[in-house]
Amino acid sequence: MFLYNAWYVAAWDHEVSREPQPVKLLDQRIVLFRTASGEPVALEDACPHRKLPLSMGRVLEEEIECGYHGLVFDKTGACKRIPGVKNVPRSVCVRSYPAVSRYGLVWVWMGERERADQNTIFPVEHWQEPGWGCNRGGSMVVDCNYLFVTDNLLDPSHVAWVHRTSFGNEGYEDAPVETTRLPDGILASRWLYNVEVAPFYSPFVAFSGRCDRLQHYEVRYPCHAIIRALFVPAGSGGNGRPLPQSAMLMDSYNFMTPIDAVHTRYFWFQMRNFSPQDEEVSRVMDEGVRQAFAEDRHVLNAVQQGFTHKTTPNIDLGVDRAGIEFRRALARLIAAEKPDDGGGIPAGSAPLGS
Repeated sequence: MFLYNAWYVAAWDHEVSREPQPVKLLDQRIVLFRTASGEPVALEDACPHRKLPLSMGRVLEEEIECGYHGLVFDKTGACKRIPGVKNVPRSVCVRSYPAVSRYGLVWVWMGERERADQNTIFPVEHWQEPGWGCNRGGSMVVDCNYLFVTDNLLDPSHVAWVHRTSFGNEGYEDAPVETTRLPDGILASRWLYNVEVAPFYSPFVAFSGRCDRLQHYEVRYPCHAIIRALFVPAGSGGNGRPLPQSAMLMDSYNFMTPIDAVHTRYFWFQMRNFSPQDEEVSRVMDEGVRQAFAEDRHVLNAVQQGFTHKTTPNIDLGVDRAGIEFRRALARLIAAEKPDDGGGIPAGSAPLGS
């Protein structure tokens, strides 16, 4: 179901504070909080005594205290204090997950701690680079399995029907999509030549008339995507051709975090090569993106219900090729992982302090 040895977005930076926050990732309950020094911490959200969620407790300086009997745990998950117990056994602990703040997001490593490498966090090009603006984005919960979202993000063709008044426009539904295997994911892309600029983008292009448009849909394992929209004057587009000065580029970064088998939290923001300091442009673009993503959510929620209650087999089309290849490759990565051992927390020890 899930690839554990990977980084997942757990929250926006501003959502993680000194107040403990419960989240659910890959069907595991985690508490997030920030230490007095500002470091994000992710721990198993269950005190080993009576399994009360630690998120119901309180954060001290660098530690968190259980709200039932006062057991205190540090950022490594080690229990530092049990009221009435002089020497706390090292076996009393909760699982700790590596957590990192980057790109305004808190990332959590869900697999084997020793394999966590911050250098493998999904890279964002042009982050805080002069000349590039950022739509800060948001998040939403989609009531479907995360692989239905990766299917959607590897399918440029759906834009013509789901996003007719935003990202899509008429006249290119039959344009072929090229699927490319990447070392860490799958790319579905196509150039559309001599078409109208899609409604969402038309206020922001720096040229008039028709355009050539690149649709670049790239999803990397386990479920992170960059959707690149490139618009150039008609007649100037195509693979390998230099970009004219008037080219408009928007990179949409999309991070899907499985909550459980049928719910996904979807995080996003966009980088753009124009109006870097214009807050009104950021506001308008963010509003439009939210509306378009709400259209996806409406469809994907219904797709999940359709598969849950199906009475006849579904079929696949040529436009599904990239999504199917992604699923197959991800399944091989998941199969290669060792089963999770539950964090190494022992069960059923002798009573302490008795």
